[in-house]
Amino acid sequence: MSIFDWFAKQEKSEPPIQQKKHKEREIADGLWTKCEACGTLTYAKDLKTNQLVCKECGYHFRMESSERIIQLIDNNTWKPLSEMLSPIDPLKFCDRKLYSDRIKDTQKKTGLIDAVQTGTGLIDGLPVALGVMDFHFMGGSMGSVVGEKLCRLIENATKRRFPVVIFCASGGARMQEGMLSLMQMAKISGALERHRNAKLLYISVLTHPTTGGVTASFAMLGDIILAEPNATIGFAGKRVIEQTLREKLPDGFQTSEYLLKHGFVDSIISRTQQKKILSQLISIHQPFSPVLPLFNTNSDNYLNNDF
Repeated sequence: MSIFDWFAKQEKSEPPIQQKKHKEREIADGLWTKCEACGTLTYAKDLKTNQLVCKECGYHFRMESSERIIQLIDNNTWKPLSEMLSPIDPLKFCDRKLYSDRIKDTQKKTGLIDAVQTGTGLIDGLPVALGVMDFHFMGGSMGSVVGEKLCRLIENATKRRFPVVIFCASGGARMQEGMLSLMQMAKISGALERHRNAKLLYISVLTHPTTGGVTASFAMLGDIILAEPNATIGFAGKRVIEQTLREKLPDGFQTSEYLLKHGFVDSIISRTQQKKILSQLISIHQPFSPVLPLFNTNSDNYLNNDF
């Protein structure tokens, strides 16, 4: 008899009130996580050790930006850029609540200042400029701060001849900032074009979900475009497209597997293999000219120009 069967048997033999207490305690403890795809129960620590990937079916749970940075960047090499840039409310926007209040509430809830973290570090000893979007912050929406931080990251990388890697996860442009949000598409794309003209590498990694203005700009501009398994990738939603075209679209047409089949994505990489693959790609595309040192060992002044 397995341990799960034993617990199930014990639960059935207990009165309903006691069963309810056990269920409440299980949920409160959070020791186990149920896979949203296959329903397998996994010990929370084991799931975290496996980078939030289900060992049974390979389902990728949504990951916070800080966790992804820890798993990708070598220990004690991460140096954030522009970390104090904070969004404002230039349009005095209000839907169900003031945009300014929504920002404060989300910052308090997530511990983030906005929907992207940027910085430099080492991946298996190789320097990289890394941007990681976080869907937990207002759906990873692209506002002015997201655009500015990514633009500064790319410009910093171009100056220091670093490759750029951006992990995309977004519902699109941030409607609370209107046209100011849409302008970030061209702004980031322009910085990437200057990076490309310098003959430097840009890798975009599409995670679930990557949609809207992010897909329409920097997410699909990578020299190499990678994606996580079963990630939703697209511009508009399926229903909107069907109503516009008045056609029935195939199932799964906005998944990373469908896009790989039709040539929009170069490869689908499991999260457990991403650090290895990224280090291999970066080493292959290392620039021939020497790069500026990642650390200035003779001074505490780290090369961290925010421009």
